[in-house]
Amino acid sequence: MSVILCTAGYDHTIRFWEALSGICSRTLQHPDSQVNRLCITPDKRYLAAAGHTNVKLYDIKSSNPNPVMTFDGHTNNITGVAFHCEGKWMVTSSEDGTVKVWDTRSGSLQRNYVHKAPVNDVVIHPNQGELISGDRAGTVRVWDLGESVCTHQLIPEDDVAVHSVSVASDGSLLCAGNKKGNVYIWRMIQDSEVTRIVPIATFQAHKDYLTRVLLSPDVKHLATCSADHTAKIWNLDPDYPPAKAAAAARAKAKPKPGVNGAANGTATPSSTDSQTSTGDDTAATPQGSSSDLNASDFSMVGSPSGTAASGDQPQQTFPVQPDGPPMDPSTGTLYLETTLANHQRWVWDCAFSADSAYLVTVSSDHYARLWELASGQIIRQYSGHHRGAVCVALNDYSEPR
Repeated sequence: MSVILCTAGYDHTIRFWEALSGICSRTLQHPDSQVNRLCITPDKRYLAAAGHTNVKLYDIKSSNPNPVMTFDGHTNNITGVAFHCEGKWMVTSSEDGTVKVWDTRSGSLQRNYVHKAPVNDVVIHPNQGELISGDRAGTVRVWDLGESVCTHQLIPEDDVAVHSVSVASDGSLLCAGNKKGNVYIWRMIQDSEVTRIVPIATFQAHKDYLTRVLLSPDVKHLATCSADHTAKIWNLDPDYPPAKAAAAARAKAKPKPGVNGAANGTATPSSTDSQTSTGDDTAATPQGSSSDLNASDFSMVGSPSGTAASGDQPQQTFPVQPDGPPMDPSTGTLYLETTLANHQRWVWDCAFSADSAYLVTVSSDHYARLWELASGQIIRQYSGHHRGAVCVALNDYSEPR
């Protein structure tokens, strides 16, 4: 199967689709609970389905309708799942307030990290040595797998639930979206053996509950999904024509040194709508279990490390930064490329194609849709779920990653 596309949700089924024809080629029953998240292993061999308290692993190429492995250990809804680049381990997040790392070869629990609130999402940094999770208390945490500690704690808006996090495929950006529809973007900078996380931009993407943020594989686009029945595509590329035109206009209008008292330098956009926050929450004390994994399984680039944030941390601000993504000067947000507005109810999840040219979305209206981003048009509609579709997984890479 060169393209694997699957969806699931509240009807207790997992459906595999022929992406081009829109035909449902296989249906798996998931009687235990609704399915909250799906993830395909990089080698396209297995599909992980995260339900109420466990994750079931299915063999994609087999006709066996039963899971080949079940990971038990969470005590509430599982909200996130992701795989190591070689499939050696899997990470999950849960409303039980924990992030867990599992050995996919034995099914055993290897790490257990504790938040002080239900965890809504978790992703793996491309260096394979750090995890990033977001919780209902409004905290984003970075976990160092090698040292088994929380190295960074980010609180963009105190006590405003972070619903989704995403990290760029090259590790350069970290993005989070919260309950108010606000999006926060940080730059991740590797200095010697320390990772610095610098806030570079924030904006309101939706006026309603934000369900998912996702950076595209080419790191030129950001997708956001919302309860307002839409998904939106935001442009991060400085070569995007409107961004280039605005940059040229700013450069032309830049005052010369010494004229009217102007300082030598580039003017930066206004940040009157920048968000500020303080927080007295402290990093949770990680609780690690005994590990059977080799150290090489948690190898990382440069061994990032840092210090967990404390309650008296300075106020964190989110002004628009000159080296941040291009912002539309007329709105103070990222350039809005496309609004995908044909869903009739909440849009819960999305997945980019490998070339970043297409997006699949799923909605409470029971449908999954394949969009061509250049035109904003629906290419295929996938019909078959008889209750809300809330998660999607797509792998159309030509080579196993």
